[in-house]
Parts: sequence; structure tokens; C-alpha cells
Amino acid sequence: MAFVQTMRWFGPNDPVSLRDIRQAGCTGVVSALHQIPVGEVWSVEEIQRRIQLIEAENHLYTPLTWEVVESLPVHEDIKKGLPSREKYIENYKTSLRNLAACGIKTVCYNFMPVLDWSRTNLNYRMPDGSLALRFVWEDFATFDLCILKRPNAEADYSEAIQEKARAKFAQMSPEEIAMLQNTVLLGLPGSNEAFELATFQGLLDNYKHIGDAELRTNLYYFIQQVAPVAQEVGVNLCIHPDDPPMPLLGLPRVVSIESDLAQLMEACDVQANGITFCTGSLGVRADNDLAGIAERFGHRIHFVHLRATKREASEDNQLIFHEADHLTGDVDMYAVVKAFVRESKKRHELGRPNVHIPMRPDHGHQMLDDLPKTGKDKSYPGYSAIGRLRGLAELRGLELAIERSL
Repeated sequence: MAFVQTMRWFGPNDPVSLRDIRQAGCTGVVSALHQIPVGEVWSVEEIQRRIQLIEAENHLYTPLTWEVVESLPVHEDIKKGLPSREKYIENYKTSLRNLAACGIKTVCYNFMPVLDWSRTNLNYRMPDGSLALRFVWEDFATFDLCILKRPNAEADYSEAIQEKARAKFAQMSPEEIAMLQNTVLLGLPGSNEAFELATFQGLLDNYKHIGDAELRTNLYYFIQQVAPVAQEVGVNLCIHPDDPPMPLLGLPRVVSIESDLAQLMEACDVQANGITFCTGSLGVRADNDLAGIAERFGHRIHFVHLRATKREASEDNQLIFHEADHLTGDVDMYAVVKAFVRESKKRHELGRPNVHIPMRPDHGHQMLDDLPKTGKDKSYPGYSAIGRLRGLAELRGLELAIERSL
């Protein structure tokens, strides 16, 4: 098989257990040390503690290994290019060395300023009654213009969207306003913390003088510093594309289309400088040829997220999409998986390591017995057990059928 089948696990407090992941058919876990503040060194002791937790029952059941770090976060000072970035870059190098010493060789990261992935609805009801993640540009404008009230935000929206956003806000209840605010300000996956509205504008202001060119320069500087170390110790770094792949809140995003990936690969042309191929993030844009990107950059793709997004039609052509079932939506999953089956065979023929690429099903629907769960039993949005199990089962069948046909 081309893929090492994995699932993301957020640690001991994740309601989706390691047993659940094992019984889903996975042999790998994608995890991170969320308890360590961004920018601090991941020590060998903390890494080993997580490994031991993941492998605790390997003597009894199908072995699980910590296959991928997702993610080793990049400090905001690095993204902003501040003098203090040098300290955080050195810490990053040390963490990479420590991970390598513990046998973990794939590290996912992203370079999105301030926010990670963004949605406007975490409980969008699908026709079958399951719940999905959704993004509506008009709703995001409502937050930006009427809740955050970001200075000069109007420049980012058409007059039609501004009118719709303000009209919608006038009709929203306090509960609906709070729901939209909390959804947009949701923190990093795996964290129960969210940004505070009162201080959020200050975080954006830190990027006031950082545009597209400056952010690219800071990204390339970072990768030129850390990728040689990763190459030396045998770690593959893989950047996650922007989600959604477009500027938000006046912040630039520079990993959204194929040319962005090409420029980054050229900025530090070593194998360790690679890509997390996320079909959902890249697939939101119709101008991204997913199967083509997988073929052209296959040798630099170290980690794969398979999910399908569906762009929704609107009369004013605004961006609206939701997380579809894994084999539907706008992603030609057959063509994408076929590209990776071929890439795996190519690696085998060339005698390359990493013939089997870590893959995880991403952003499953909340469904079946996961629907009524609340409190500590409710999983992080997009990461319920049953929705991802369904996705993995479909993807596993698709991969097997393609393998047999070639």
C-alpha cells in the first residue's frame, strides 16, 4: 500500500482514544506536544513520554507508532521577522534534533499569521443529518466588519458583501453573534483556548507593515535556516497549505497555490524541505490542479491529508465551501490517490526511503453516536472518531482498488 494509515491524536485529553485509532485500522499516530508553549524546546524527555504513551499497549495489540508531528508550531516572531526570531529558530533546530534522536522523522508545520485554519460554522447540517465544517465569506465579513470592526476592513470586501454582512448582523441574536465570534476566534486544533476579541486586533496590528513579499521573505529565511538541520538529522519538514487558501483579516497568506509551493521548494532545494499535501486546503481553489500538483511535487510530499471540500454556488460568486464526504466534493480523490500510488511505486523502484507516505483522513463529519456527545466527551471540530473512520474506510478501499488495477 502507498500510504501509512494514521489519525490525528491530540493527547491524553482527546476523547478519541488510541484504542479507537488502532481499531480504525491505523498503525500510525499524528500528534504534538500541545502543552509546551510555542517557541520552547521539545525536550527528549517530553518526546519520549509521548512515545511511551502511544506505544503503551503495543505488546498486547496491533502496534501504534508516533508517525508524524503535527505540528511543531512556528513562533509568531519568526513569521514577523523580528530580531528575536533567531532564538526561536535555534529552539526549533534543537527540537528537530531531539525528535530525530527519538526516531520521529516527519514534522508538519504551517506559516499562517495569527490564525490557523478558519471556519464560520462548526455545525453545518448535511442532508443526512451529520454535522460538517463550513466557511461563508459573507459571514466572515460580518465578523470582520461588525464584531471585530477592524480598521479599513471595507477594502477587503465588495460593496455587495458589505451590505449583506451588515444586514445580516442587524438580524442576528446575541447568541448568534457570540457563536460566530467564538467560531472565528477558535484556537489551534488540539487547544481548548480561543483568541480574546479585546486583544485580537492588537495581534493583527503586529502585521501592519508585513505584506505578501515580507511574509514570503520571512518564510524562506526560516526554511533556509532549519531545513539543512532537518536534512542532516534525517527529518522531513512539510508545510501545510493555507486554510482557506486566501488572505484573511488583512493578513497575507503565501502557501495557497502551486506557484507558492514551487517558490518555497526552490528557496531551499533540499529533500527535507517538503510539503504536507492537503486536498481540502488546496482544493478550495478551482485553479489548483490537485492531481497534477501531486504528480509534479510527489518527491517532495512527505505527508498527506485527504479530505474533500465542496464549493457552493452563490449569486455574487463569494467563497462558500463545506467539508464534503471524502469521496465526493470538488476533489477528484481517485486521481489524487492514483498519483500517490504511482509515487510510492516510483520511490520503491529508485530505492528511496519513505516508500510509504503517512496519510490521515481529515475533517470527518460528526455523525452517529458522536452527535449527542457534549463536554469532555465531544471531540474537537472535524476530528470525531466515526466521521474519520468512515473517511478512512472509503479511502482504504479506493487505494486498494487502484493498487490492484495498476
